[in-house]
Amino acid sequence: MKIAILGTRGIPNHYGGFEQCAEYLALGLVKRGFEVVVYNSHNHPYQEKQWNDVQIVHCYDPEHKLGTAGQFIYDLNCILDVRKQNCDIILQLGYTSSSIWGWLMPKKSIVTTNMDGLEWKRTKYSEKVKKFLRYAESLGVKYSNYLISDSIGIQNYLKETYKADSTYIAYGATLFEKNNPEVLFDYNLQPQSYDMLIARLEPENSIEIILDGVAKANLSRSFLVVGNHETEYGNYLKNKFSVSPQIKFIGGIYNIQVLNNLRYYSNIYFHGHTVGGTNPSLLEAMASNSLICANDNDFNRYILGEDAIYFKNGDDVANHLLNVIYEENQYQVMLTENKRKIADEFEWELIVDQYANHFRNILKVKKSKA
Repeated sequence: MKIAILGTRGIPNHYGGFEQCAEYLALGLVKRGFEVVVYNSHNHPYQEKQWNDVQIVHCYDPEHKLGTAGQFIYDLNCILDVRKQNCDIILQLGYTSSSIWGWLMPKKSIVTTNMDGLEWKRTKYSEKVKKFLRYAESLGVKYSNYLISDSIGIQNYLKETYKADSTYIAYGATLFEKNNPEVLFDYNLQPQSYDMLIARLEPENSIEIILDGVAKANLSRSFLVVGNHETEYGNYLKNKFSVSPQIKFIGGIYNIQVLNNLRYYSNIYFHGHTVGGTNPSLLEAMASNSLICANDNDFNRYILGEDAIYFKNGDDVANHLLNVIYEENQYQVMLTENKRKIADEFEWELIVDQYANHFRNILKVKKSKA
């Protein structure tokens, strides 16, 4: 079976969640005997045509010149190329800039789309952009033969909004066990002597709310903000919190071993995401034995349940920072339960198996109708 994976900037991962998903999926599917093609931006750091037996196709991506508009051209270029690939199944990761070209998808291939989160809810977008995103979402549903939801919340939303069935397949993570405290030396840190968050610096990720709480608590221990801060919003945050020297903007980190060690040795790991399905960084924090303080919303509670502490505002954040110490025995059950969830429900090998089964099932349906 030949599978094409579209919708990311490419592999190996140098960017974010869907890129990491594509990387794990591609490697896992190849090991299971699938032929896999992954589409990469032409300026991706990896320029070879194969990576660990995964075929790589580079397509022109003008995002660096045109900004967001360039993503639409890149997706068009990928779809035009995949028409020549004779794939059994095309897996789309997301729909935002690709669904307007959905009518160009090769009719002989089965298109299955991971619908991601509710992009139109993101506060950074204007009303016009939000309206377009809802339209793009509807096209993603229209031009897909099958849909994948990475959370039950998204699955319910698609059913209620579009009367569309979808297959629930969560995002994945791998239990982190090879901890290495030497990683902390580069950041002048000691185990459990700092708190942190990892996120894209966007309003819907509660960055400002969390940092308001950090400033209010006014503790001497460091608070790490991991994510690209060379943006308009990043500059706003750096300016607002410049009077709080404990807040350290250390930029984006894409080495998973470094990230896992930072999570593992943190005092409290803050997860502020409010939009979307099963967030990758949340699962990775669970897998890294992090004590998690999450934004109190349905998406996060569905995954964490009672195995986290929660915040709704900056006062909650300050209160937790002042009163919660990682080593207290009362939190060990939370940590153990979160690791169990990863092993039993979200481990990448399990997730790859679920994708493989999904592909086999939908191809079987097609062949039965032939």
